[in-house]
Amino acid sequence: MEEDCCATQLIYGDGEFNSSGLDRFVKEVKLAECGLSYAVVAIMGPQSSGKSTLLNHLFHTKFREMDAYSGRSQTTKGIWIAKCVGIEPCTIAMDLEGTDGRERGEDDTTFEKQSALFALAVSDIVLINMWCHDIGREQAANKPLLKTVFQVMMRLFSPRKTTLLFVIRDKTKTPFEYLEPVLREDIQKIWDGVPKPQAHKSTPFSDFFSVEVVALSSYEEKEEKFKEEVAQLRQRFFHSISPGGLAGDRRGVVPATGFSFSAQQIWKVIKENKDLDLPAHKVMVATVRCEEIANQKSNQLVYDEDWLALKEAVQIGPVQGFGIRLSSILGTYLSEYDMEAVYFDEGVRNSKRQLLESKALDFVYPAYTTMLGHLRSKALEDFKVRLEQSLNKGGEFASSVRTSSQSSMLEFDKGCADTAIQQADWDGSRVREKLKRDIDAHASSVRSAKLSKLKINYEKQLSASLTGPVEALLETGGKDTWTSMRKLLNHDTEVAVLEFSAAVAGFELDKDTSTKMTQNLRDYARNVVEKKAREEAGNIMIHMKDRFSTVFNYDSDSMPRVWTEKEDIRSITKDARSASLKLLSVMAAIRMESKPDNIEKLLFSSLMDGTVTVSSSQDRRVAASTYPLASSTWEEVSSKDTLITPVQCKSLWRQFKAETEYSVTQAISAQEAHKQSNNWWPPLWAILAMIVLGYNEIKLLITNPLYLMVLFVAYLISRALWVQMDIGRVFQHGILSGILTIVSRFLPTVMDLLRKLAEKSQGNPAPEAPRRPISVASQSHRNETPLPNTISSSIPESTVSSNMSSSDGGVEYSSPPLRQRRPTNVQEVDVNVFVPCVSD
Repeated sequence: MEEDCCATQLIYGDGEFNSSGLDRFVKEVKLAECGLSYAVVAIMGPQSSGKSTLLNHLFHTKFREMDAYSGRSQTTKGIWIAKCVGIEPCTIAMDLEGTDGRERGEDDTTFEKQSALFALAVSDIVLINMWCHDIGREQAANKPLLKTVFQVMMRLFSPRKTTLLFVIRDKTKTPFEYLEPVLREDIQKIWDGVPKPQAHKSTPFSDFFSVEVVALSSYEEKEEKFKEEVAQLRQRFFHSISPGGLAGDRRGVVPATGFSFSAQQIWKVIKENKDLDLPAHKVMVATVRCEEIANQKSNQLVYDEDWLALKEAVQIGPVQGFGIRLSSILGTYLSEYDMEAVYFDEGVRNSKRQLLESKALDFVYPAYTTMLGHLRSKALEDFKVRLEQSLNKGGEFASSVRTSSQSSMLEFDKGCADTAIQQADWDGSRVREKLKRDIDAHASSVRSAKLSKLKINYEKQLSASLTGPVEALLETGGKDTWTSMRKLLNHDTEVAVLEFSAAVAGFELDKDTSTKMTQNLRDYARNVVEKKAREEAGNIMIHMKDRFSTVFNYDSDSMPRVWTEKEDIRSITKDARSASLKLLSVMAAIRMESKPDNIEKLLFSSLMDGTVTVSSSQDRRVAASTYPLASSTWEEVSSKDTLITPVQCKSLWRQFKAETEYSVTQAISAQEAHKQSNNWWPPLWAILAMIVLGYNEIKLLITNPLYLMVLFVAYLISRALWVQMDIGRVFQHGILSGILTIVSRFLPTVMDLLRKLAEKSQGNPAPEAPRRPISVASQSHRNETPLPNTISSSIPESTVSSNMSSSDGGVEYSSPPLRQRRPTNVQEVDVNVFVPCVSD
């Protein structure tokens, strides 16, 4: 029994969807059982072109065919479907109403566009039936229809890869190899010319469609050959959805159970879309033709020699008359478009002209921006040069910036006017604003550099003018040290601020900025003083020992002291320590504000008791009066202004006394030695007793000259031995050690004297190396006196006078400033005291 094709009308001629008929068809052909293994084939083409005949021969369907003997008229109305007999897998054929029929008229083409879109959206394979002699034509080849359908399809549906099978009917002598490329090229052009939504801007044609082309002989003239060729084509529809088949690469297949619902929804979307009310034929022709002309002019602009020359020139630098030249080039192509499109629909013509103009302007816009960039760069460079020249000539900064900026902006505005394009209303205000920002940024950078340089110069000036005097004042450590430093700071700061304010007046700074900069300069000056004070406070022990050494070892005339019995070592020691303690009190805190404090009084009352205690380093004691120094802050001084805390002062004083005890001990020893060296003569009463008791011996010597001569010779020998052996110096270290030294040196000394006498008798006296006595005043205490430098040595010169009186109320002290700082290199030396012997 032959299989029934179950032909059913799916959509009526008025656009009504036959949902009940589709449901019956699905049940009759058992489509729901196919799952995904089914295919849909549709055919579209001009009316009376043999579409139904082709389907009936190809798929053994029974669609109604036109009776040629009754005249050419519309046969198929709406859309019909039927099952392809004998094709595996299950294939559904869809016969569409022919296009370009006289029954619907020229302007009523909505249904044919809707039906074509429906076929493309639902079918896996779409047969496009066309006459061979219509290839290359516009309407007969369905180009406008395909263009509109492509555009709407991209907007309504996602890509599903439909195969377009172009069937060329009644092929002629023209070889098929020439016909196929023409069709493919036309389809690609239609696709490229379709306006695409944003989502499919870069989607290629191959994502939506695959194209196949076949040619058939004339059914009426070569019926047998036609049937033979159709039979061959029929074989291609077997297993069409398998890989390599006509629909082998389809996507987005709807399961067979949902085919009915899917088809209804697709038709609903198509019917409700107002965009499918397509323009009439003449509007369509105007659209296509104007579009072709616009694209042609746009392509010609791309390769225009004048444009390429102008583009190359503007890449190098500014081009004189850029706007006029570019406006002329654009005007030429727009005028040509107007001449060629003058007979087409006015609305379409104007809209396509606007698109052409917009596309051309977008194309040349980069060259325009490049030209503006050159103008901006040139104006900026001119500003920099003008500003530098003006400043080098001594011009004030603010006025130089204004003048240079106005000149550069005026030059830029003239360049923008020359660059303006007649067809565009482009505004160079953004580039102008950027130029203004660049000029302001450069001016700000130069201003910052100039101000920074001024600031550094005046800071160096302040540092140079304050560092030396502050160091000298701190080393002096007088009563008015901080008062003098405040006066020095205020004077130098005000001078620098006045000069700085005059220097920055030309910058026209706002009041807040100017005030801030001058305040920063004042703060810097104060920081210089405070930094130097902290630096000197870190060397306080060296300064105290220098001050002690100066006062202790040198008198008021800056002469080294000789520790005779007339020197009051106790008083001198007290004066030296008082001077050192005074220096400690000066450096204990920063006193930049004229606020009174009791630091000096507290230190003297706690550390100086009016007496000099000479004791060994193992036998020190801390008096009860030092307890007020058991604190980390001074009462009248803030912590940030504290240089040496009370506890540190106490520790420093203890260390200072320990390190200066040796000098005091040495001075006392030198004084005792000096006393002993001056007491070799016996007392007066002993001399008188010796004269009375030795009267007879004296008389004997006087009356006997020989004895007197022997005694004189003995005296000379004894005197020579005394001087040669330096007996007076030897006995300064004790009697026992002196005797032992004399015994050990006696024989060598006698031999040396005899050798010298022998040499003198022969007339060759041996030179005697002179001996330099070492003054007691030149000796120094351990860890204080600097050793002479290997290159040079200097003798400190200072004038110190100390006056101190004790009373119940405390201690009064005054010390004039030193003329020269004592050396600070401290080393430990032991110097023996030499006391010259007494000669007759």
